[in-house]
Formats: sequence, C-alpha cells, structure tokens
Amino acid sequence: MTYVALVLPRWSDMDVYGHVNHANLVTLLEEARIPLLFGESVRQGLSELSKGMVVVSLQVRYRAPIVVSGQKIRVEISLKELKYASCTLTYKVHRGPSEEDKVAVTAETVLAPYDVVTERPRRLTDPEREFLRRGLTGA
Repeated sequence: MTYVALVLPRWSDMDVYGHVNHANLVTLLEEARIPLLFGESVRQGLSELSKGMVVVSLQVRYRAPIVVSGQKIRVEISLKELKYASCTLTYKVHRGPSEEDKVAVTAETVLAPYDVVTERPRRLTDPEREFLRRGLTGA
C-alpha cells in the first residue's frame, strides 16, 4: 500500500523548456507528503511531526519530463525504511493523475524528526512509528 497525493503543477514551475524544473519538482514532492505527515498526523494526535521534520538526504531520478498542462500529477509515496530516528520515503511521480500515466520521476528522501526548541534531532515515538508504518504500508 502506498499513500497517493494528486498535486497540481503551476505555470511558474516550468523552466524555459516547458517542463517542471528540478527545484520545483522537489517542492511538489514536499507538497505531496505534507497532507500525510503534517495534516493527518495532527488529526491523529501526533502534533510533534508537524513541528519538525527535516530532509536529511534527497535523491531524484528523471525518466521523462513533466509538462505543466493544467492537470494534476500522481505522486505515490511508500515507506522504504523505518528507523528509530529517521524514515526513508520513496516516490513515483506519474505525468498525470492515473497510475496508468507514465512514471516520469522516481525519488527518495530520508527524513528525520527535529525538535525546534532544543534545535536537535530526536527519535520517533512509538505512536509516530506506527502512524508511518500504517499510513505508508498499510501494516
């Protein structure tokens, strides 16, 4: 099971070649995960995730351009690895809203919870780990 987000690229996301440029694609990945990690986690009483999650690493592989055409793109997010102080998410970005639309980009981010008060990384709590496991794997 994966979490699916439909994200609308904006005209301003295009580069001079007419497709979504790298920096804006990374922003679209962020917009895809925010409803789950920040919205749904808060609804389930896990407010600390929305206060601080930092990107530790990011890897993006391009297979085809994404053209801004007024339609949403499909971003499938899965949990690859769950550790006590980080999680690794993988992404499949389709050129359109359907899973039949061509996969244009695959990506991976390692995220770590961060305490903004102490300005230090922190460990994921057991409820946060369960939330991530359930929300991104269905387990």
